[in-house]
Amino acid sequence: MNYWTTLSIDYANQRSYLDDLFQVYPTIPEGIREIDEEKWDKVEHAFEKQDNELLIKSLLKLDLFPIKDSYIAFLKRDSAAIARNPKTINRICGRLYEMGLDTILEKCTEPKETNRQIGPFFRRWLNKKSLGIQPIGLEQFANTKADAILDAGDREMMDFASAELNYKRNKGLDLVARFNGKYIIGEAKFLTDFGGHQNAQFNDAIATLETQNVNAIKIAILDGVLYIKGKNKMYKDVTTKYAEMNILSALVLREFLYQI
Repeated sequence: MNYWTTLSIDYANQRSYLDDLFQVYPTIPEGIREIDEEKWDKVEHAFEKQDNELLIKSLLKLDLFPIKDSYIAFLKRDSAAIARNPKTINRICGRLYEMGLDTILEKCTEPKETNRQIGPFFRRWLNKKSLGIQPIGLEQFANTKADAILDAGDREMMDFASAELNYKRNKGLDLVARFNGKYIIGEAKFLTDFGGHQNAQFNDAIATLETQNVNAIKIAILDGVLYIKGKNKMYKDVTTKYAEMNILSALVLREFLYQI
């Protein structure tokens, strides 16, 4: 298995991994969501009148529906279905009345999920000179042969990698760097859980590793649950199927780059 993957797994299971990772991904939840007062007045009115259809319609106008239910997305996309499906509406409203207005308000104002906020954190960490050198702009990066990290937007980094390194995937990058005369490209992900969106994030990083004919060292800077030893699919994949690829934690990235 890749030495840096092994080192990352050992780090995650033997050291203060989460404490240290917080320096890279300080996922502090945002404050509560704000609700338009007029919209909330309509929710209260419908709740007090126990007008099921109006209650559902009023709640669907908020950013966050207060309960998880597989049928909510359908109702949001086809409001005419509310009148056609009274049993479904009654069932959902039964749960809402049981919760009470205070709990409904609490649920509707919950902060955004932290895993949707963490995108910029890796770049901010790089810009703190965490890898020992300060990232630099595109013009300076292109006109030096010294060790350097490119400080640019997704599109600029992708365009540079496409033009200079034969990177043909239509997907932005989180890291474009040059160490010891060799270019390195990669994506950074913090995988906070298993399943759904997180699996897609994992697969996205792997797709970059699998891109052919790139004139650079390809890496996936992955952190989170994939390093938990056990039967989870991510761990199995990084230790078997993708065992020879450069998959590593941000916490060992500095050592990886300087040994190239």
